[in-house]
Amino acid sequence: MKHWIKRTLFGFAGLAVVAGSIAGCAGHRHGWGGGDSAEFRTKMVERVGSKLELDAAQKQKLTVLAEKLQAQREAMRGGGDPRAQFRALFAGDKLDQAGATRLIDEKTAAVRSGSPEVIAAAADFFDHLNPAQQQKVRDFMERRGGHRWGHRG
Repeated sequence: MKHWIKRTLFGFAGLAVVAGSIAGCAGHRHGWGGGDSAEFRTKMVERVGSKLELDAAQKQKLTVLAEKLQAQREAMRGGGDPRAQFRALFAGDKLDQAGATRLIDEKTAAVRSGSPEVIAAAADFFDHLNPAQQQKVRDFMERRGGHRWGHRG
């Protein structure tokens, strides 16, 4: 695999940890079941905002980050059901290699095109946290591996 693709994918994986931290805070147990994404973002911003004691400007930056993450998620889905797309590769008596290559190319293109905006929004949010808030984010990621704000388990 080309070096820049690996870097992009590893960078996206790291960003996914941050995204998981943010998105996982609400989880399906807190009203996220694929419904209204604006409602989800509002709940997520409030929950993370209370954990980090964000001011209004920081909450706005978190909202922008959540919107960029949602747009990236939708781009990765590609307007279809990713599980169905993956299952379709195995539907015949042989793996659809050409289909798998197309699927990887589509997902890689979505990551490549959307990542700069997500990274910029993540940086804008994180860089505007005070040192104590930044440390809370680091501690959380260390303790939880980036999963689920405030959940035990």
